[in-house]
Amino acid sequence: MSWYEILLGVILIVTAISLVAVVLMQEGRADGLGAIAGGAETFLGKNKGRTVEQKLVKITKALAVVFFVLSLLATLIVLFVK
Repeated sequence: MSWYEILLGVILIVTAISLVAVVLMQEGRADGLGAIAGGAETFLGKNKGRTVEQKLVKITKALAVVFFVLSLLATLIVLFVK
């Protein structure tokens, strides 16, 4: 096992753990529970929450793309470099 395979594996593991953490930080999509779960929020509070949620969605998409590319790269390295 060469150094670049180890480095790629470590980066892949860190990316996977980060992706799981960001997904778990997101809120659920419970639209019908407004009266039960915080229906008395102010207008500004809702907008603030949405911007944070939107940032988490963007981070999730970026991490998913990075994870996919790293996985593909690792597979190609294992198949064709040796």
